[in-house]
Amino acid sequence: MGKISINIATGSLLQSDIIVGIDLGTTNSLIAMVKSDTREPIALREIDGLTLVPSVVHFDADGGAEVGNPAKEYLITDPENTIYSAKRLMGKSYKDMYAHKDFFSYNVIDDGTDALVKVQIGDKFYSPVELSSFILKELKKRAEHILKVNVSKAVITVPAYFNDAQRQATRDAGKLAGLDVLRIVNEPTAASLAYGLGMKGHTERTIAVYDLGGGTFDISILTLSDGIFEVLATNGDTYLGGDDMDNAIVTYWKQTYFPTADIAGNKSLGQELRVAAEKAKKALSADSQFTGSVAGVEVTITLEKFNELIQPILDKTLDCCKNALKDASLTADKIDAVVMVGGSTRVPAVKNAVKAFFGRELYDELNPDEVVALGAAVQADILAGNNTDMLLIDVTPLSLGIETMGGLMDVLIPRNSKIPTKAGRQYTTSKDGQSGMRISVFQGERDLVQDNRKLAEFNLTGIPAMPAGLPKVEVTFLLDADGILKVSAKELRSGVSQTIEVKPQYGLTDEQVEDMLLASLTNAKADISTRALVEATTEAQQMIETTEKFLKKYSGALTEEETATTSASLQALHDAIAAKDKNLIQKRTEELNDISRPYAERVMDSALKEAMKGKKVI
Repeated sequence: MGKISINIATGSLLQSDIIVGIDLGTTNSLIAMVKSDTREPIALREIDGLTLVPSVVHFDADGGAEVGNPAKEYLITDPENTIYSAKRLMGKSYKDMYAHKDFFSYNVIDDGTDALVKVQIGDKFYSPVELSSFILKELKKRAEHILKVNVSKAVITVPAYFNDAQRQATRDAGKLAGLDVLRIVNEPTAASLAYGLGMKGHTERTIAVYDLGGGTFDISILTLSDGIFEVLATNGDTYLGGDDMDNAIVTYWKQTYFPTADIAGNKSLGQELRVAAEKAKKALSADSQFTGSVAGVEVTITLEKFNELIQPILDKTLDCCKNALKDASLTADKIDAVVMVGGSTRVPAVKNAVKAFFGRELYDELNPDEVVALGAAVQADILAGNNTDMLLIDVTPLSLGIETMGGLMDVLIPRNSKIPTKAGRQYTTSKDGQSGMRISVFQGERDLVQDNRKLAEFNLTGIPAMPAGLPKVEVTFLLDADGILKVSAKELRSGVSQTIEVKPQYGLTDEQVEDMLLASLTNAKADISTRALVEATTEAQQMIETTEKFLKKYSGALTEEETATTSASLQALHDAIAAKDKNLIQKRTEELNDISRPYAERVMDSALKEAMKGKKVI
């Protein structure tokens, strides 16, 4: 007789190959699935009724790791060996984290390079990927304990604004935890799935998903129509959230109650302040004042003071909302619904600010801590083939391109392109006999690559020696459903090719994340002028190189007057380039072209006649 697996907790039959949805959060993480009988997404609860697993890892003296609530107990008593907010380190270098190093009570290592940060615990070093894998392992173990089956496949959510390094780090963490990560889904997109908005048969709606978590903020604008979810625009900040609200209270209390204390040197006091600040934030969602005790000192804060302290944080989120609306070519009154996500949206001041900004009632009925995981479970159900009522179309938040001559950014995939997507373009060599080509990949909105973020670089070698302009190198970008970029380059005449998966070793700094899009708008006029100057200069330099090469080869075929006139024209063009005057450069380039064209044609005709002597045309 065959065996049938039944979930003791729910009484429902179990699928043999379950795909779970995971919200790997900065503060808390949880796991969810769609029930096979009711088709409803549920967050998996232990016997204690809790769904949330604090994203905290504690290492004991022997290197053993505890995760979740047991680890949280050590935040104050053993702060140097207790890791929290590891998600904020994902895909980051020490350089990125330097300004925030005092936020962490544990030791974030500076190795003086752009490599990913590491955390030192005793004599061991852990990467954010490894630290996140401990949390994912705990979630996997928890799910297997509740469901009584092996769990090996998952959909994991990330902030929409996570870059390639951070997405890849999340996928790698899943792999380390023994999970086959089928899809990386943007958190705001998952939230809209959880609310069931946009199911087949529903009319078209435009919604905003406002997601303020412990460490990250996202705003996404989506259109939902007849089961199709399309992300029009995303914006956000990978380093803004409830942790910053806690930090604002900590800073206020430091100045008020501990003005002379060395908080940086006293890790336990720092952690005690942080834990008390988190309690104060939660208490002020219902009360007008909070009073507590830190290191035997009574600390207090009023709701009014708290709202004043967090106003800059709220303003930053609303600026992101404005930018997202602008990218979607919409105004706030065109938004039909606003979905609230993330534990920090429980703060009344946040709700009031968002309601006032959009002028809409808010969707906040679902538990804001669970809504992302529930949406991930719905996406897992779609991937499992159990739900054909929805289709998810996502977008990339920043343009992707390569560096061309003169340091210009040539965009292959524009920002807000639907993903997955593929784009390609042909390039050629600039020098005779050139056997290699450097492919430099950048992300950003500015015209010069120096103002954008470098993702990767590789050399395509082995190009057969040919005259400049003859090789045809096709560069192809493939951006997959997880938002991870694969770049390939192929010389079409010879078949020489190379492919890389872009895994940058450093992340965006906070200022870059906040300023990238704004800089592209405020510098648009200057960028257009700069691009025009660079293009004119590049063309002029190619003209100079070609002319000088020609003079060297055919000097005997030119009159003294032609040589002198050409030399003067070359010098005038050099002077125009030095003066950085676009119009003058174009004028002098044209003048040199006009001077050299007659004798170049004469010499070429003569060379052709010489070559044809004695040849018969059949």
